[in-house]
This record gives sequence, structure tokens and C-alpha cells, in this order.
Amino acid sequence: AEQKPRPLEFLSVIDNSGSICGTSLAQAKARLIYALARLQPNDRFNVIRFDNTMTLVFPDSVPADSEHLDQARAFVSALEAQGGTEMVPAMQAALHDGGVSDNSYVRQVVFLTDGAIGNEQQLFDTISAMRGRSRIFMVGIGSAPNTFLMTRAAELGRGTFTHIGSVDQVEDHMRGLFAKLENPAVTGLSVTFSDAKADLTPAILPDVYRGEPLVLAAKLDQLKGDMEI
Repeated sequence: AEQKPRPLEFLSVIDNSGSICGTSLAQAKARLIYALARLQPNDRFNVIRFDNTMTLVFPDSVPADSEHLDQARAFVSALEAQGGTEMVPAMQAALHDGGVSDNSYVRQVVFLTDGAIGNEQQLFDTISAMRGRSRIFMVGIGSAPNTFLMTRAAELGRGTFTHIGSVDQVEDHMRGLFAKLENPAVTGLSVTFSDAKADLTPAILPDVYRGEPLVLAAKLDQLKGDMEI
């Protein structure tokens, strides 16, 4: 309870493709602007937008000071829905980690999209290959986001999937998500079985956050020995 949270390196990715129009884009922008307002001066951040093209607001993560935050908010506010949906390059950009050995920051990627893509496996392969020390939190945009893609991407990225169905729910849901992001209780978990061979899912265990259980399933060749987490 007395431990101060580590500073964040916060990478936010927002989908502004043509499938995200009207209310859905308004939701996404509101969520991202809320997220930026939660950052502290000792945090670092960047914002990436994508359709069939991609833009990074800053070449690399920058301090969450008033000048950089104002630039990011202005950029987000001006976004309009257009183009196709090429999610993989944006995910690659978010997971590219120049400070790979800097564990003083908790590196978190919040990815806002409806998941309207056809190459889901390519996205999953990208996360598996590049996740490193990043944690990926998928946030569903619109009334019917691609729940399979969101859930699987979050599982591979040791994060969670949050769906917010209306603009009215943005602040409540995002407050809950960030209360969780800011307070990981246990990280770097693994599980071993002393005498049994196990087929385990999820194969990479997620972090544990306050008020949430660790849930895993294992198929064992024999009910014998100890399990150690």
C-alpha cells in the first residue's frame, strides 16, 4: 500500500479509419484525451494514429509535460475518419522499444480500434514477436468491435480488453481501466509443475492487478506433484 507506482511509458494508438466514423470516432478521441489527462509529469508518452497510413505525433516517447500534452490533444482533436485499416504497422511502431533495458518505467500500450481487419493472425504474430516488456490493453470502439481479435491480442500482450459502448460511459470505464493500469500488483509471473506435463493457457501469464484474480487452465498428463506460480 505504501509503494509508489513506477512511472509509465504510455503508448496510445488510435484507429481513425473509415469504419470508425461519427459516434465511434468521438468515443475514441474522448477516451484518448481522458487517458492523456491522467499522465503524471514523470511519465513519458507518445500517440500513434492509423488508417491505411500511420503517423507518430513524436519521433519517440516524450515527457508528459504541458507542452507535449497540448500538442497531442490538438492532434487527437483534429482527427477525422478516413481510409482503410492497416493495424499491424501501428502495432509494430507501438511495440518498438528503444529503451528495452530501462525497467524503471512500466511500458503500456493502449490500442483503440474496432478491429475491422482481415489479417488477424499477422497481428497476433507481431505481438508475440515484439511484445518484450510492453503490456497491451485493447479498447473496443463502437457497438460491435471484433471481440475475438481484441481478447486474443490482449491475452498475448499480457493486458486486458475493455469495451465501452457509448460516449456516456467513457469516463467511468476509462477511470476503471487506468486505476488498473497504474497499479500492477505482481508482474513477471510464470508457472511450473513438479511431476506433470501441462498444456497451459494462457501460455504467457498476465500481470495481476488489484481486485482481479489470476485465471489459467491446464491440461495435465497426470494429477500428481506440485504447481508453483
